[in-house]
Amino acid sequence: MRAPQGGDMASRVWISIGLAAVALLAAAPALAAEARSEPYGVAADGARVEAYTLVNDRGMTVRILSHGARIDQVRTPDRRGRRANVVLGLPDLAAYEANGSFNCVIGRYANRIAGGGFTLDGVRYPLPSNARGISSHGGPTGFCTRNWSGRTFRSPGKAGVVLTYRAADGENGYPGALDVTVTYTLDNRGALRIDYEAATDRPTVVNLTNHAYFNLSGDAVRDVLDHRLTVAADSYTPGDEALVPTGEIASVAGGPLDLRKPTRIGDRVGKGHREMRFSRDGFDHNFMLRRGHHPRMPVFAARLEDPRSGRRLDVLTTEPGVQVYTANHWNGTLRAASGVLLRKHHGVALETQHTPDSPNKPQFPSTVLRPGETFRSTTVFAFYVAR
Repeated sequence: MRAPQGGDMASRVWISIGLAAVALLAAAPALAAEARSEPYGVAADGARVEAYTLVNDRGMTVRILSHGARIDQVRTPDRRGRRANVVLGLPDLAAYEANGSFNCVIGRYANRIAGGGFTLDGVRYPLPSNARGISSHGGPTGFCTRNWSGRTFRSPGKAGVVLTYRAADGENGYPGALDVTVTYTLDNRGALRIDYEAATDRPTVVNLTNHAYFNLSGDAVRDVLDHRLTVAADSYTPGDEALVPTGEIASVAGGPLDLRKPTRIGDRVGKGHREMRFSRDGFDHNFMLRRGHHPRMPVFAARLEDPRSGRRLDVLTTEPGVQVYTANHWNGTLRAASGVLLRKHHGVALETQHTPDSPNKPQFPSTVLRPGETFRSTTVFAFYVAR
């Protein structure tokens, strides 16, 4: 696929790119793929954590942990065929437990809810919040801290794992028991597909994402400042000093958040731009994606490229937004599995999701889920090599 070009491209071009990419991914040949599981460790609460390894016919491997339903590794080749991990994994289970949101499935509500909670159908639901009244990533014992049940599967040209978790009514303040299923599928084209499903027995709010940190240099040998980033968004949601959306939807045109053409990350961060004054001179912004007329079809959302290694990541999603975060708070105190000390801008997260604080902002797309309905969302991380 060619990268989208030009900030004034019509929505139909983005839709065509997404549809073509999904069709390409679906056309994977019926060759052998592998899925296996093995013990990974024992969590602090005594839960036995499993590691699920998915392998395609190109030798690309993905490792998923049952703890947090997290992506621990994605090992994929560069232009010289050298395989390395392009996800910033941590050394062991203890490190993941101490750094809750690293690479995991965020829930029950990704990103931020302000005001100490939300009101649904006239009932106020207070949430565990910080001193500013902000609840982040589902609360202190959100989905990242839970050990999920899993089972592997294989089908022609694909391998995967299905992970399930039941969140209790009232867990972290959210109403309704919620049954969640997350399915990871790796195909022979190099695409890792994530399918989310959830059902509830009481009205609630749901916003799920994966908080994987990517560094396409492989094994984090350098920061991501030379990576090129493209985001298929004409607008974003400005935030206040706590990075909570004000409710406004603003144009990206002419500013540092205009990523409609491939842009070197280092040319936009650390420059003192007004749009980044609350985010420590880095990206921590929700972009409103061009959805077109295919709300249930994953469409092109973002592209990350590393010119040195030749690796490229395309992100497709059914979600209305993507939060771009360039690890602005890392300070060298955390060590990656590769041994590298993680510093500011050493990784980038591309979190496909609904808009932050939607339960308190009726002008944003709704995140309400009611009994009898099924929440469904799909995101595809498609890995390529530029020849």
